[in-house]
Amino acid sequence: MIPAHWSCHRRLEDSELLGYLRPVHDSPLLFTPVTVFGYPLGSPTDERHARECLDRMGLSCLAEDWLLSLPGRPDPVTVRIVEATPQQLRVQNVDYGYADADIGHIFVLDVPAAGQLRPC
Repeated sequence: MIPAHWSCHRRLEDSELLGYLRPVHDSPLLFTPVTVFGYPLGSPTDERHARECLDRMGLSCLAEDWLLSLPGRPDPVTVRIVEATPQQLRVQNVDYGYADADIGHIFVLDVPAAGQLRPC
């Protein structure tokens, strides 16, 4: 689950959740812009730049393919995001080279999914 101390960032026009501002522990004026599932979209920066990053990239990253690391498997699996909420992330297998799960298999991950996902 997304920690309560992360600040929501929503689009002004329709209040769509674009991501979160994760505070930097040793610097109260810096924030890391993160996706709705907790993946960092940039380096720590001031609040204005972090919000601008989320405005630019917050939703578009949901349409990209991602690499999912699985325990006991040396190579990551290519997946596509199906649903992202502050509580969980559902991703779909789109990797024809992964024989342990059919194409379309849904993996359910806890959020934030740090360390398990990275962009392709």
